[in-house]
Amino acid sequence: SLIADFETIITDSEVEALLLECNLIKKHNPKYNILLRDDKTYPFITITDEAHPRILVTRQVKKGMGKYYGPYPNATAAKEAARLLNRLFPFRKCRQIPGKPCLYYHLGQCLGPCQEDVPKESYDKIRKEAATFLKGDQGAILRSLEKKMKDASENLEFERAKEYRDLIEDLKKVGEKQNITLNDFVDRDVVGYAYTRDQLCIQIFYLRQGKLLSRDNFIFPYYEEPEEAFVSFLAQFYTESSALPQEILLPPLDISVLAKLFPMIVPQKGQKRDLVQMAMENAQTTLHEQISIEIRNLTECTQALEEISNALGIPSLRTIESFDISNIAGTHSVAGMIQFLDGKPNRSQYRKFKIQPMPNMDDTASMHQVIERRYARLQQECLPLPDLILVDGGKGQINAALDALRNLKAVIPVAGMVKNDKHQTSALIDSAGRIHSLDRRSAGFRLMERIQNEVHRFAITFHRQQRAKSMTLSELDGIPGVGPKRRQQLLRYFKSVETIRQATVEELQKSGLPSPAALAVYEHFNPHKEESHDS
Repeated sequence: SLIADFETIITDSEVEALLLECNLIKKHNPKYNILLRDDKTYPFITITDEAHPRILVTRQVKKGMGKYYGPYPNATAAKEAARLLNRLFPFRKCRQIPGKPCLYYHLGQCLGPCQEDVPKESYDKIRKEAATFLKGDQGAILRSLEKKMKDASENLEFERAKEYRDLIEDLKKVGEKQNITLNDFVDRDVVGYAYTRDQLCIQIFYLRQGKLLSRDNFIFPYYEEPEEAFVSFLAQFYTESSALPQEILLPPLDISVLAKLFPMIVPQKGQKRDLVQMAMENAQTTLHEQISIEIRNLTECTQALEEISNALGIPSLRTIESFDISNIAGTHSVAGMIQFLDGKPNRSQYRKFKIQPMPNMDDTASMHQVIERRYARLQQECLPLPDLILVDGGKGQINAALDALRNLKAVIPVAGMVKNDKHQTSALIDSAGRIHSLDRRSAGFRLMERIQNEVHRFAITFHRQQRAKSMTLSELDGIPGVGPKRRQQLLRYFKSVETIRQATVEELQKSGLPSPAALAVYEHFNPHKEESHDS
């Protein structure tokens, strides 16, 4: 057994025990429990409670922020609905009310609080109409748009009539994507599951206002009875949910404890039972498809590793670590390291390195430094070394890596991934300088190409981040009273230099800056403006 010890906690009820289990699983991430690692939250559309309300897409439900509608199955669906709402109803579009009317006002898509006082009644009216739309009743809006289109056409306002026609078509398209499955307009989730000896697949259908919006799949290993793993998943998933549906339909199982916490039912007949059966069948199909994909991938990965190990004469090949140096004319020099385990990316072992500047620092010297730092660390921590190191480069990079390994008395095969004149993956080069060309259609070549592309992507992304960070900080350099800590404080609060540039003195003070520093920042970005502020 791999379990060294365990503790028991006695609770007053099964409900309390279930909630405690969810909290402990989330805290400790135990190996043998179902884990919801991504903490997935779903997007909502909110009509804000501001004096001049806006339509927003958000994943956070906050009390007092506004009225929320959803959740939507993904951000695309939520943004599509929000875009249509903003075209249909003249809500405020600007984050801050500008000093003069914007384009939306002239297009009739904003009531223009920057231009004139807008009565509360006007906003109440469009709030009510938008809420009707979000609850699934599009008939009244369609009739209103059709009348406006007809009136505009009769008045020879053909451009405006065309705008109404386009809105009607977009509205109908949104309706067509939502297949009505139940006509009671109830928000509900329908959950089904399927399992093999070691894998569990859970399928959730999201019905909102009686319409099937989308579905989600979850596939993971389990270590208990499948029904117990399914119940554990449900408890965690709906404990994490920011907004529960009115009903959660489940297949036959003991839900006596869950039903005390969540609106869960097991339908016995009719359309609801048919929906659960559909979810069960979809879970089974998804699981079979996933298993087929895994078998194909495993076969290809095994073949790819065999082809690379045979080419380089390596007896056993499971772990490959690959390095790439990225810089521009020697500035902001960084390195990226990726690891592939059994032919697949092992992202938990990806590493980033900032190159320590030294005299005559070129790419080979940078490679030497990074290899030495990486494997000195593994030796100090008594961690296993990889079976192969692949560098993105030729003989010079290979020799730099081998020299660093000799200093550490570490023995690891090193090879390089070389490119052709078109900068495309071409072949492997070993430590003796021999070129090994793999068939471009082979699994081994595809794996080598994937590793080279991935390490390049990882290194250059890190380099761009460092360069952008340096440029961002340089824009805040030289401001009196704003040192490194306050620069970071400003960026954490405002997220970007552009937002800092547009902030008022009062807004800068809200970030935690004292009054003199806030004024200095404001004057740095607005040298020709004057702003009244408290002394």
